Amino acid sequence: MGSGKTTVGRAIATRLGRPLLDSDAMIEAREGRTVRDIFRSDGEDAFRLVETAVLAEALAWPEMAVIAAAGGVVLRPENRRLLHDSRARIVWLRADPGLLADRVKGGSHRPLIDEDPEATLRQMYDDRAEMYREVADAIVTVDNRSVNEVVEAVLR
Repeated sequence: MGSGKTTVGRAIATRLGRPLLDSDAMIEAREGRTVRDIFRSDGEDAFRLVETAVLAEALAWPEMAVIAAAGGVVLRPENRRLLHDSRARIVWLRADPGLLADRVKGGSHRPLIDEDPEATLRQMYDDRAEMYREVADAIVTVDNRSVNEVVEAVLR
């Protein structure tokens, strides 16, 4: 959350001439409502089920694409299996939680960080880091790097 997945994904997709499949945008298009609305009305478990369906759809896309998968996608073992079993190159855009908190301040579409963004993001990092490592083919640190520098690192 806030690592630049969509921005970097868009830049890479443009550079490679491929479509960008953003999991949150795909979920919102499929459900006809925002991620926040889904969390609020249906709960996180229901959201995660839709997220799994969208991940499977993106990984099965008929043409080469860039996928910007939401950070929570690693929480479900079946999603980690989908990622592992795919031919996709999985890149973890890693950032310091303090930097992430600065980036996401005021973002109304992030339902999991309303109370204390920095503490929540630090806890999410601690909870998820091993799962990210499990699926990642590469880890790119985004701290103190421009979008272009991150793009170059991802494409190496």
